[in-house]
Amino acid sequence: MKIGVLAPADIALRRFMPALAEIHELDFAGVAVHSSDERFGSEVPAPAIVAATMENEANRAQQFIAEYGGDIYPSYEAMVSAPDIDAIYIPLPPGLHAYWGKEVLLAGKHLFMEKPFTTSASETRELLALAQARKLAVQENYMFAYHAQLEAINKIIASGAIGDPRLIRIDFGFPRRSQNDFRYDKTLGGGALLDAGGYPLRYATMLLGPSAKVMSASSSYGTGTDVDLYGAAMLTNDQGACAQIAFGMDNSYRCDLNVWGSTGTLTSSRILTAPEGFVPSATITNAGGSESVELPADDAFRKSIEAFLEFVANPADRMRRYEEIQHQADLVESFRSQSGVAI
Repeated sequence: MKIGVLAPADIALRRFMPALAEIHELDFAGVAVHSSDERFGSEVPAPAIVAATMENEANRAQQFIAEYGGDIYPSYEAMVSAPDIDAIYIPLPPGLHAYWGKEVLLAGKHLFMEKPFTTSASETRELLALAQARKLAVQENYMFAYHAQLEAINKIIASGAIGDPRLIRIDFGFPRRSQNDFRYDKTLGGGALLDAGGYPLRYATMLLGPSAKVMSASSSYGTGTDVDLYGAAMLTNDQGACAQIAFGMDNSYRCDLNVWGSTGTLTSSRILTAPEGFVPSATITNAGGSESVELPADDAFRKSIEAFLEFVANPADRMRRYEEIQHQADLVESFRSQSGVAI
């Protein structure tokens, strides 16, 4: 089975390609660069800017080919329509996901989409309906969800080490980036909710279960930008369990889990971003004192690709995947409506 990469994005070269190289069931077909029309549309800037942009895109694509082989496709459309490609990975900014995701599915190819799947619940529903009608597998790449440390933490909680969980707290944020980053461009799907908030929302759902819903939410825009910079929410499920989340892209770095139980507390950091080879840990505090427990290292990106392959091979699993992706999109939509974040 052959997979192509739609755009020589940094995350594709830095994370996707090393993980893909470990998976023998998938062959790398190549990387697509945008054509001038795909990049600029009708608003074409000065020729010098066009030339520099196209040259930069070509140079980045050449890095892929030099290290991993494959071909350079002269446009996104050329890759989407290529008859020998079975699946496509899209690492584009979120605002472009719905359009190119639809093109991939219409071309009869399986879709591995970088998170978030789209920027709205309605766009997500349209793509998932198309995938189901075309009998195609899809994946939304919240790769942390496949890291072995999550299962290890679940086992600790189930063991009764902290009693019955009373409150879950998940925080994820990072410092402000350069102003030309797509995260600060509303037209490209920027904003903290879509870029950072999806992580704790996804993990809260995994801990609370499919009945998880947003009860309250707030967002802040700061000054000098039209995208949200940080936010927080309370979620609950049908059993009354609660999770608090906070996130931001104008914050000091934090990536923490805190589970407050009836007899103790479990805390862990790097819960959403542990890279390959990193050995995470958890601290358990109860009446017996405080203990640090080593958690398993893992390659979550590779495992996300392997999960995608399972959805390709086993059509019976695809409906569960469709439902998970739609639930995530609905939670984001619910957060947006309660906090006033505009699309």
